[in-house]
Amino acid sequence: MKSQDIGLLLKLESMRRLELNPHRKQLMAWPHDWQDWSSHEHDSDADNSANYSTRWLEQLTGISKSQINLSIRRCIDCGLARYDRKTGAPRANTPVLLEFIVHGLKYVFPVRPGTLTRGIATAYSAPVLQMKLLSAGEMKLVWPNALGNTTGLAIEPLFNSVDIAIRNDPELYATLSLADAIRVGQPRESQVAQAKLREILL
Repeated sequence: MKSQDIGLLLKLESMRRLELNPHRKQLMAWPHDWQDWSSHEHDSDADNSANYSTRWLEQLTGISKSQINLSIRRCIDCGLARYDRKTGAPRANTPVLLEFIVHGLKYVFPVRPGTLTRGIATAYSAPVLQMKLLSAGEMKLVWPNALGNTTGLAIEPLFNSVDIAIRNDPELYATLSLADAIRVGQPRESQVAQAKLREILL
């Protein structure tokens, strides 16, 4: 398994939920118009949540088509994903995915804060948890990114193109940030992140 597999599974779940409720994209932002990066010429509001082709998934996530195919195959083999019986689309096995993130992620893909840098807020610094956990004077955590608006300690994201994947998907941004809060491994932050992740995924 590769760490990008978890990011792809969270994207697939976000797409499924958006299919069920097309207004969810607006409802799940924290807050509605919040973003922690400067506008980019390639940003797009294009949305085609019912398209699960590898070409479209590559466009949405920045992960190559070949890697997406391999990732889906690995996840199917280990039970973290399955194919939808009606549509044939790959789906995250959300109860199993949640169990893995909560109990295994920090051991399989551990992370430690690095040097001070500019980037996109994640873990307890992201809007999904910021008001709940960030204390005054506490150093923020960020995914290093030249277009980011936050200065903090660097956290290696689950996949390199995370900045592409989250731009038009606030729910994915939230779930990846919650996964990072669990990966960092501080008990208080992890417990709050686990509860919020359950609320979103189940």
